[in-house]
Amino acid sequence: MTLSKKPYKGCRDFFPKEMRERNYLFEAMKTTAESFAYEPFDGPMVEEVELYKAKSGEELINEQIYEFTDRGNRHVAIRPEMTPTVARMVAQIAKQASKPIRWYSIPNLMRYEKPQRGRLREHWQFNVDIFGAPENLGEIEVLSVVSQLLESFGATKEMFGIQLNDRKIVDYIFNEIIAVDSEISYRLYKIIDKSKKVDRQALEKMTSEVLTEKSKQDAFYEYLELDSFEKVTNYLKGHNYPRISEFEAFVSKLSNSQASEFVEYDPAIVRGLDYYTGVVFEVFDKHPDNKRAIAGGGAYANLLQIFNEPALPGIGFGMGDVTLKDFLISHDLMPKMDHAINDVFLTYLTGDGEAMAMSMAKQLRMKGLKVETHLGVMKFKKLFKTAEGKGHRNVALIGEDEVKNNTITVKNMVERKQETFDAQDIESITNFLKQG
Repeated sequence: MTLSKKPYKGCRDFFPKEMRERNYLFEAMKTTAESFAYEPFDGPMVEEVELYKAKSGEELINEQIYEFTDRGNRHVAIRPEMTPTVARMVAQIAKQASKPIRWYSIPNLMRYEKPQRGRLREHWQFNVDIFGAPENLGEIEVLSVVSQLLESFGATKEMFGIQLNDRKIVDYIFNEIIAVDSEISYRLYKIIDKSKKVDRQALEKMTSEVLTEKSKQDAFYEYLELDSFEKVTNYLKGHNYPRISEFEAFVSKLSNSQASEFVEYDPAIVRGLDYYTGVVFEVFDKHPDNKRAIAGGGAYANLLQIFNEPALPGIGFGMGDVTLKDFLISHDLMPKMDHAINDVFLTYLTGDGEAMAMSMAKQLRMKGLKVETHLGVMKFKKLFKTAEGKGHRNVALIGEDEVKNNTITVKNMVERKQETFDAQDIESITNFLKQG
């Protein structure tokens, strides 16, 4: 049997170019999270299956999870999401930790899905979670984090939007206005989740199979028409929603946040995972060739209770590297990274310059510069073409004259300027290279 040179289906090889692109995304994620004072964390790649069965959705457990029994007869799974892990970790320290707890991570996750545009079996996901924040303020901060990340790449409100709903509102409408039990509510959630993907005829067919009374069907369709904060607020006031003052306060605070221009109310956003209990949201790409969700999240008030710990409100979101990169490419926001960005290509044109070149390279690296040294004597006519092909900004060369005079000649490949320095003047050489 001949071994395949391709990676496992739905996974990727990251050659240096792809690693540069991935690191570019990760650095923006890290910078954004830490600008809000979130701290990095990580957890194990493998968890007990019961951790996911406790609260994750049926589709994930029954169809998407990679699970196996280890040699110790433990039923475990490769992590398909990060929220259960962060909840488990927070449960260990929740009683003594100061609140709110702000954490972020960029783990790789595995789900058994059909690989397609924007979705692979293995991906890396930017996760941001806050625990123990005052009601409304944690939600608004998380929305600000995700909008700021996309803005940091140059994205505008013409490129993406954040569609938001509140499961407390949906539950109230289902339980008190449409007046259905929890089983029917669960089936209605599934219909809502599909409502934007089907036409009106298919929607009515699905609804009639769950709601047999026309008055209940009409009430359900009326809910689906509440496509703005103003409409849903007026609707809730008319139906004596007991939390209307809290909802209005949230809308008011949201309007003053940095995410306000991107957020709109959408009754079709309910999210599939079973642990969400409040605000839920999805970030959508508006590009006609890539109209899809690129991130999603929500509030979960009871997740720590599966560890027999007191409830601690949390809210977070996840954004995959695949969907983010597709978004940036669609809007021409992804920089080209065909070559590594190194500071200098250092070479010697005579064997007598080898020791001098090695010493110079060491001193420049100690100054924080990225230095590639050519291994061996190089012919002058190949020097600049080789350096340019490797993406170097500067070339430093040591020829016979430089060895004789204890100097080094440096050429800026971008501005096409050249200077010769005393080999002992490391500060001047460093400054010249950093300017390039």
